[in-house]
Amino acid sequence: MAIVAVLVVVAVALIGYLVTGGPGSDPAEDTEAAPAAPSGASAEVGPLGDIARRQEGDPLALGRADAPVVMTIFSDYRCPFCAKFSRETEQQLIDEYVDDGRLRLEWRDYPIFGPESTVAAHAGRAAALQGMFWEYNRALYADTPERAKPDLPEDKLIAYAEQIGVPDMARFRADMDSPEVAGAVDRDLDEGSALGVPSTPSFVVNGYPIMGAQPVERFRAQIDRALAAAS
Repeated sequence: MAIVAVLVVVAVALIGYLVTGGPGSDPAEDTEAAPAAPSGASAEVGPLGDIARRQEGDPLALGRADAPVVMTIFSDYRCPFCAKFSRETEQQLIDEYVDDGRLRLEWRDYPIFGPESTVAAHAGRAAALQGMFWEYNRALYADTPERAKPDLPEDKLIAYAEQIGVPDMARFRADMDSPEVAGAVDRDLDEGSALGVPSTPSFVVNGYPIMGAQPVERFRAQIDRALAAAS
């Protein structure tokens, strides 16, 4: 019973860290610097641990598999703030950190806004199987309202695939319904739930959480801190 109690305390502490952004942070302050590594913790990996997959050729990742910093993105296609990150911040991070090999982005499907979110995640995976994940991802987010959750019926998801030129639409439709794709999405959702991810978008940078579509300066601060720790 004592061991169980300790595990529960650790889990609660990590969830609290993820929700608040760490000691001394205020969720209302969008530009606040990310937290420093806790005393006694590893200089390179934060309290959420190393969750990077670093799989060569992963179509849901951008950047070198051996990059010193990995930012994991937990996101939902019906989330307007996920779209905000995609439109306003993601490309800046790619230009500044991914292109020169210092940062890797790894996507995790975290469909929490109902069945349409789940089907959209399946569609993204179906595009990935034809090498067009990020094109599909950006096309969908480019069309997302600033504040409202979009309706994403299946015919609209298919239209996005046609819009970006997915070469084999029959395969795309079949992959959307495949148990392998559904299982991959479910595994991402399980991973986020086990970490205590409470909402989208959520990010983990070398084990340190960032909550929400923060200004790019917030991401730079944590990435730069992780780069310094890894050097």
